[in-house]
Amino acid sequence: MEHTTDHRIRELGSRWAEAEQRGDVEALGALSTDDFTLVGPLGFVLHKQAWLDRYRTGALVTHSLVWDEIEVRAYGDAAVAIGCHTQRAEYQGNRADARLRGTHVAVRRGEDWLLAGVHLSPIGGPPPFATQHASSEGTAG
Repeated sequence: MEHTTDHRIRELGSRWAEAEQRGDVEALGALSTDDFTLVGPLGFVLHKQAWLDRYRTGALVTHSLVWDEIEVRAYGDAAVAIGCHTQRAEYQGNRADARLRGTHVAVRRGEDWLLAGVHLSPIGGPPPFATQHASSEGTAG
């Protein structure tokens, strides 16, 4: 039975999260394109080898990583998944716990789907002007 693209992309995301938790460089390498790029939550850019080196060197230890609240949009041989990335981790001995919004870009290579990019952003509330505007809508003027 052939799986839908939505299912395949969610499955790819699950395998990626599990590999990150294990610090499994080999699995992460196999799940990603040669030109994979990560944009981190502070805007830094890691190309594939630097992304994998976080685990190779022991600089990053991921205790848990949950990838959920996922919405998938498919575009033929490309797909975009947007979800929440919640991690308990340490980077160079410092806590790196975070709840982030993540965008995964996946591409089809034959029968497989691979991650071509991940972009992570902090989740914040609405800006003050949006909150004021929203609260004033409910009042009579």
